[in-house]
Amino acid sequence: MSQTLQISCPHCAALNRVPNTRLTDKPRCGKCHQNLFSGQPIELTAATFSKHASRSDIPLLVDFWAPWCGPCKMMAPQFAEAATQLEPHIRLAKVNTEVEQNLGAQHGIRSIPTLALFLKGKEVARQAGAMMSKDIVAWARGQL
Repeated sequence: MSQTLQISCPHCAALNRVPNTRLTDKPRCGKCHQNLFSGQPIELTAATFSKHASRSDIPLLVDFWAPWCGPCKMMAPQFAEAATQLEPHIRLAKVNTEVEQNLGAQHGIRSIPTLALFLKGKEVARQAGAMMSKDIVAWARGQL
């Protein structure tokens, strides 16, 4: 019998039950019918953060960044590339700390870019500084 995971939809935030064995079968949201995984990082806000960090059963890797940050801009395509390799087993997301200052403060973000890995609502690992996609993938997998 396969384990069923709860996955938050990146489009409407509805919870979907997906058998672990079907994660790679391009599952769709039961509410909005869009793909649960796109191979691209999703943008999180204060309103959507906990829905993905706490309610989803898959790990959430968050890039805390700002548009004025040079290293953040350099890492953005690397983070997007990592999403193509890590999804659907790890959801990748971005939080713009310029817009979502409370989220940055709530999670104690002192420098950007900072990657934080969440599992069932709890931060399990953190890494500051820009990284290449292969390093992001290796780091994230190594933390789980």
